[in-house]
Amino acid sequence: MNEIYEFLKKCGTYYLATVDEGGQPRVRPFGTIDLFEGGLYIQTGKVKPVAQQMIADPRIEICAFDGGAWLRLACEASLDERVEAKKHMLDAYPNLRGMYDENDDNTAVFRLKNGTATFNSFTAAPRTVEL
Repeated sequence: MNEIYEFLKKCGTYYLATVDEGGQPRVRPFGTIDLFEGGLYIQTGKVKPVAQQMIADPRIEICAFDGGAWLRLACEASLDERVEAKKHMLDAYPNLRGMYDENDDNTAVFRLKNGTATFNSFTAAPRTVEL
């Protein structure tokens, strides 16, 4: 889990894929990643389509590239409504506090679980770790 966290943190931007209500894949750039209580977390606004898609169908994929290697993470995103989880994320990303607050009804943090991460590069065989 720490290896996944460190890779995503190093990349800064990664791409998160969901499926909308019509079954259409949707991919967008993301930038939040946090370790809280032994789990990986991402953050978005609850009113955004991405949050609603993850609530309706928690299966997601994340892809990130650091210039020489890439990570593909297939997992489930589980909404965590606890103020402590939201606060931890926002403390890690204080620049988001202009739009989000741990006590508002919009901040959504999702714990990533039941996943498989595959590290790839052009020079080495793929390596898989379980989340």
